[in-house]
Amino acid sequence: MFPVKPMKPTFKCYLPPVQTDVKRTIDPPIKKLEPKLLPGEIVVNEANFVRKCISSESSQDDLWGKLICTNFKVSFILQDVPSKQKPPMSHLLLGEHDIPLTCLEQVVTVNDTKGKKKVLGSNQKLKFNPTELILYCKDLRIIRFCFGEAGPESAKKVCLAIAHYSHPADLHLLFGFEYQGRRYHESKEERVNGSASRGGFQTPIFDRPSDWDREIKRTGASEWRVCSINESYAISSSLPEFIVVPVSLADQDLNRYSVFFTDHRIPLWCWNHSNGSALVRMASINDPLQQRKIEQRVFTAITKSHPQRSEVHKFELDKSLPNIQDVQAAFVKVRHISVIDPFEESEERWLTSIENSRWLEHVRAFLKQSAEIVYCLDGKNVSVILQEEEDRDLNCVVSSLVQLMLDPQYRSLAGFQSLVQKEWVMAGHRFLDRCNHLKKNEKEESPLFILFLDCVWQMMNQYPAAFEFTDAYLTVLSDSMWIPLFSTFLFNSPKQRTQHLMDFAKNKAIPPGEDQVVFFPPVWDWSQQFSTKDQTLFNNPTYIGKGAACVQNGEVKTFTRTKKSYSSTMRGTASSMRNGVKERGEEALVRRSSLVSELKPDFSPVKDESPSERFFRDWFSQPADQQGLLIPLLMPSHVALWKLFFLRWVPEACIPKGGPITAYHKISQLVDEIEILQSQLRRYKGPSPGNTPLPSQREPPLTQRRMYFKATSPTPPDYLSSSFPFTPVGNLCRRSVYGTPISKFLNGARTWLSTETLANDAV
Repeated sequence: MFPVKPMKPTFKCYLPPVQTDVKRTIDPPIKKLEPKLLPGEIVVNEANFVRKCISSESSQDDLWGKLICTNFKVSFILQDVPSKQKPPMSHLLLGEHDIPLTCLEQVVTVNDTKGKKKVLGSNQKLKFNPTELILYCKDLRIIRFCFGEAGPESAKKVCLAIAHYSHPADLHLLFGFEYQGRRYHESKEERVNGSASRGGFQTPIFDRPSDWDREIKRTGASEWRVCSINESYAISSSLPEFIVVPVSLADQDLNRYSVFFTDHRIPLWCWNHSNGSALVRMASINDPLQQRKIEQRVFTAITKSHPQRSEVHKFELDKSLPNIQDVQAAFVKVRHISVIDPFEESEERWLTSIENSRWLEHVRAFLKQSAEIVYCLDGKNVSVILQEEEDRDLNCVVSSLVQLMLDPQYRSLAGFQSLVQKEWVMAGHRFLDRCNHLKKNEKEESPLFILFLDCVWQMMNQYPAAFEFTDAYLTVLSDSMWIPLFSTFLFNSPKQRTQHLMDFAKNKAIPPGEDQVVFFPPVWDWSQQFSTKDQTLFNNPTYIGKGAACVQNGEVKTFTRTKKSYSSTMRGTASSMRNGVKERGEEALVRRSSLVSELKPDFSPVKDESPSERFFRDWFSQPADQQGLLIPLLMPSHVALWKLFFLRWVPEACIPKGGPITAYHKISQLVDEIEILQSQLRRYKGPSPGNTPLPSQREPPLTQRRMYFKATSPTPPDYLSSSFPFTPVGNLCRRSVYGTPISKFLNGARTWLSTETLANDAV
């Protein structure tokens, strides 16, 4: 009997089949962990089943995922993303668990079973299989990975890859050169006729005469001119092509004198006071026989540029300020205390250690020196020359701080960026060496730019309404030093920048004559890093802009800057020289007790009072003018630790839903509500009762308002903390840190702690 042949089904079902695979319902498919790569970024090596350590006590909260090394960053991709975890600020180029290779300071491998540790460099061999990897970062993070479940060979390979690619042999090997080349060609369609202008780019670069001309006109420096003697860097390799010099100094004289200055750095104009006094910086004169003659000629030319032909004062900063090695040593110690030592802010020992690091002492020293120069320019009405051997380190810090104290333009966001561009980038600060991007010479490394940002924060902390930007902006700016995708912090001089970018343009087939700002932009193009909404975190809601009204004693007053100046013998004070100081428990605009009154309780004139003491006493006794001259208070109690920078990764220092962010949240909501009401008022065409509001074409959309926190969301978000917009989770792990080479070095630095303070606490 033949078997019956089954009949073919005639009914076709269009419903999806029922899941009958028991294994798939119980065990979901394994998630494929893929990195988010930028144009030109490639994966070099990776290791699976890696544990990122969160807690030093237990591994319960640790994160599991894949550790990846690319030619740009170290990336950790989570196996399971926590549902409640929401990053408060999203970086467009980096993930929450990403570290740029240039941000790595040391790569330390550990084998717990053999008790071995090794600091890895480029092209080094690793004779043991690592069980742990500790990454010491330049932004003060210490991140630890464990390879317990990962294969020993893959763990070794990814560690060696990270060490190798974080030590580039040449500047052109930094990822920015690959990324910006790809980005330029991919965005070609967005440009008109193959070219792009600087339209919408508000920060001047000071690489062309027109930028300097505008600055001369803005400051009223009529007796100064733009000089092109250094065009094509014919005179000095570290000065910009265009500089500003006195009208009475001829190009041929400057050319003749230049050979006697270090690196041929002839005097460089920085800024002009409304009273005519000028701020000038220059390098040392090498030939002692020619020094007096050349200085006399330069001083005479600067004197002629002054309306009253006032004298010129010279400040030799090499003799009065800490050198770059002192600054580096203090930073190493304060970093150790902040992120490696157990956090005990309430303990006197911890606070004493911070003071003994001498970092805050150096901050006070630079602020004090800058205030003394402000007195000469504003109080004595004399021009000032800042002299440093190479004119590329201490001069950058002091010249910037002096202008910040005197000129409210530089306290706006765009103005501050132009100040950094003018006094740091174009003036030839050695960012490549001082940041040690290539990790070639640790003796040249020094955090002078971070010291400057700390000094700026001290002034912001004392005068919260005088600055348009926030401490979050300053912190983000410091982090941008370690992202090698922008031209701002990559080079030692304008010439080096120009030459490298010309070679870059040839290699990437970029048409000749294309603006370098277009194909390799500076860091000021914040849209490459953050969304429009996240950039609103840079805005200070309490900022009193130019011409803004201020309520004082129930009366509305509008402060304007006056051109009236002081002589060294005057006791009176001009209306623009007023002070608003932020103190605990008091409003910022109430009259403050001056620094002098703290030193002299009766607050009365003293017989032997010097003109400078009288100037500062008179200034501190006046009400606030946030748009006028600012002088910082310099008693040790007034100079604080910049917590958002130094302690943002420390979980113990993080205050959930508390700290300064709570005030920022509430003030932002109030400012946003005021702006909404003002917008609605502007929509009325007239006062007639029948008028109805009309939509205004000029008002920004609700999603593009100036504040990050909107009035429509009164409840504080769950993710707010004192470290906002940064998160300490997984970015600092102290276990296995003690005994590593870097901690031994840092502990050795404790042998010469000093409690020395400034001789004159007054100013």
